[in-house]
Order: sequence, then structure tokens, then C-alpha cells
Amino acid sequence: MIKKHLVTCSVICVLFIISKLFVFSVPNKEPSKNSNALIDFLAYKKSQDSTLNFADEDVPVFNAKVNSKIRYSIKKHSYYVSQTEELQAKADKWFPVIEPILRLYGIPEDFKYIPLLESGFNSRAKSPRGAAGVWQFMPGTAREYGLKVGRGKDDRLNVRKSTIAACKYLKELYGEFNNWTLVAAAFNAGSPRVAKAINHKNKGNYFFMHFNRETASYVYKLVAMKEVIDKPVQNGPGMMADNLQPAEVLTIN
Repeated sequence: MIKKHLVTCSVICVLFIISKLFVFSVPNKEPSKNSNALIDFLAYKKSQDSTLNFADEDVPVFNAKVNSKIRYSIKKHSYYVSQTEELQAKADKWFPVIEPILRLYGIPEDFKYIPLLESGFNSRAKSPRGAAGVWQFMPGTAREYGLKVGRGKDDRLNVRKSTIAACKYLKELYGEFNNWTLVAAAFNAGSPRVAKAINHKNKGNYFFMHFNRETASYVYKLVAMKEVIDKPVQNGPGMMADNLQPAEVLTIN
């Protein structure tokens, strides 16, 4: 009888030990406070990084080189615009004229910064190469898109007419590249140069393509101008640029 009780107790003890081992072997599925904090931090970083874009196409600020260039461009234009109240006044005057025309032709609103960058909204601006007007059209390109140039008339100096011509040109470029950032680059460099710069390595991403110095900085300048003009309080000299940090500096142990 005692023997039977001992066997029964032994079995119960073994089962109890096995059950405890099973309980401790099951991983704790409840996330730790630290992991939640890390997830929240990474989500915040992603939301901050995605705020920089051109025509709703994100600037890859997670890349250290791109990040450095955009920070420099924002700082430079922050100082430039802050020293030129006239430029802000011209933007306030001409944006309401240009924006409806861009919408009518299905062109993203961010392209309104091209005249600001090209000519400072000086409708009488002329370059040594022969470009003129706020959009800085060359005579041949202007005529191709319906503007009259010559014999005492120059439609390039008319903001509305030249904006309509620019929209036709931009829409045609988008039909070729299907990418608004490349459209902006092609407006500066011409479509043949942009098409030639596309390869399997950069996959048609402007920020990883090789251009001459002017075209390589062109979209950076547009993004910087957009940030400074649209958010003058946040982007006083160095304000936003100093808050941008490349993702590569974040090391998680």
C-alpha cells in the first residue's frame, strides 16, 4: 500500500516538474517597453524623412550623401531668401497666377518654384545664351510650344503665356519619363541628357544619377526653395537642415 502511494506521489512530482518546464519554455509575447519605444522612434524618423519631397516624390534623405546635399541647399537658400524680401513678395504675387494654370494642365504645384529659381520671377530676365522670361525659354523651344518670338514680339516675357507653354513642355517630358523629378531635371538639361544618364544601377532615380554640376543640384535647389518659401518660420537659417540626420548614423544594438 505504501509502495503504491510512493509511486503515485512520484508520478505527480514528475508531471508537476514537466508542467513548470513547459511554462518557462514558452516565450513572453508581450513586447517590452524598450521595443515599443524603439518602434515609435523609427516610425517618427520615417515620418520626418518622408516630409521632404518634390511633386510628391520623396527625397531619399536616408542616404548620407543625399542628406548632406539637401541640408547644404536648404541652409544656403534659407540665408538667400531671408536676405531678399523682394523674392518672397514676387512669389506671393505670381504664385496665384501660375498655380491655376499648372492645375489645368495636370502639372504638380511644386513646379511653380522653377520660375523662382530660374529668373527670380523677373519677367524681363534674359540670359547670355538667349533664354528669356520667368521660365527662361530658349527661342527655338518657345516657338515649338506656341510662343511668338521675333519681329518685335516676345511671348516669353508674358508670364501667363509662357506658363502655358511650360506646362505643355512639362507634360510632354512626363510622357517620356513618367517621373516628375526627372521632368524637372530634363527642363534644366534637356531630355536627351537625362535619358542618357539612366542606367540599371541608378534605375532612373535622379538622386543617384550622374549629371553636370548645374543639373545635379537643380532638384535640390527646388526642394530647398519650396521648404524655405512655404515654411519660412520652421526653416530660418539652418533650422530644418540641422534636424535632418542620415539614417546611417543610427546604430541599434
